[in-house]
Amino acid sequence: MTKFSAPKGATSKPNPRGGTTYTTKNGTEFRTGKAGNLTSLKTKSGATAHFGANGKVASIHSGNMTINHGARGGRVVSTRLAGGGRVVSYGGHRGFVERPFYRGGRAYMRRSYFYGGRRWAGVYRGYYWGGYPYWGYVPGFYWGAGFYGWAYNPWAAPLAWGWGWGGAPWYGYYGYYFAPYPVYASPAFWITDFLLAENLRAAYDAQQAANAEAAAAAAPPPPASDQAVVLTPEVKQAIADEVRAQIAAEQAAAAAPNATAPVPAASEPPASAAPAATPTNTQLPEALDPKERTFVVSNTLSEQTDDGTACSLSSGDVLTRIGDTPDANQSVKVLVTSGQNNDCATGTQISVAVQDLQDMHNDFRAKMDAGLQSLADNQGKKGMPASPAPGRKAVPEGTAQPDADADKQLDQADQNADKAEADVQQSQQEGSGDD
Repeated sequence: MTKFSAPKGATSKPNPRGGTTYTTKNGTEFRTGKAGNLTSLKTKSGATAHFGANGKVASIHSGNMTINHGARGGRVVSTRLAGGGRVVSYGGHRGFVERPFYRGGRAYMRRSYFYGGRRWAGVYRGYYWGGYPYWGYVPGFYWGAGFYGWAYNPWAAPLAWGWGWGGAPWYGYYGYYFAPYPVYASPAFWITDFLLAENLRAAYDAQQAANAEAAAAAAPPPPASDQAVVLTPEVKQAIADEVRAQIAAEQAAAAAPNATAPVPAASEPPASAAPAATPTNTQLPEALDPKERTFVVSNTLSEQTDDGTACSLSSGDVLTRIGDTPDANQSVKVLVTSGQNNDCATGTQISVAVQDLQDMHNDFRAKMDAGLQSLADNQGKKGMPASPAPGRKAVPEGTAQPDADADKQLDQADQNADKAEADVQQSQQEGSGDD
């Protein structure tokens, strides 16, 4: 941890986290932690940057934009839109655009993905809790009751199905962290490895696309033979238990009356007001459900420790929610139960926004459904037991057309982020006298 040198001519005063706040003549503000390390700075234009223990920028907040840097390279840019929704770029022409819309007088959010040159859309239903709007995942399809039962229960004989990951760059990179099950006793374990692999693959792609040099310079993971795999069997069991719980919940939803009935046509909200979940449309967010405790991180985040130093969370890290009541910032306490190299350390307690936990839950559901689709495609093949007829049925409520210009919006978000990064860098140089 590098000690911060106060800029020449700066005024100083103690800050609430036990460190010092320095303000330069041009208005740039630097904050240090108890150990004297730089924890944040505020530029004269109003942008705020938080720093990790390595002295590098971990996050930037500028107007309606937040930039989070991963510990091993890459960044995620999230921009709030004036009419509601947001643009989230992972770099490399990848990410999604969220826009609100109505169906039958109810608020929804359409998420238009652009990834690998392909477009598709997901749908989220709006509701209200504690004075804040939330958005819950709506499946694009349901399966038959027999298939859900097959996917929920153990197989008669364990499945030994090789994934063919051996030559994949991401698999070698994360060899210290993730080891697939040698055999699969039930579909829940199979889906557990599937969704963890998808998260780690996406994280690796983001590192390579957004900052290839930083990814190449990152410390190589320790060989699997020299160190126990970080993602322990106990943590993976908690994820598998969550998979089974969500399969059961989705089966119950599929059996509900009108589960696949036609829905009213979508309409765009008035330009002056985004749709909002109303107080009459309330429910507890899944992120705060007492039964929902395990969350797999699905995007790069930057969180603050007690002294203000930032630590990162990356796709594939695992959290356990230990708090039940959101604080004034709408965050709850979580325990990092599995963290990758240079991320928030395993065992660390931090506060995470309930909205971010809800995003993780929604992503978990979406990846679980992708895993169920893969099971349906491969049942009866490669040694996998045959299932009852999958009986896939479209859910009209969970379907939408993606934005045609999502890729352009992602590119614009990256350009705006580059300007904010340059503003922070210039403030650092001016504060240290290195201009």
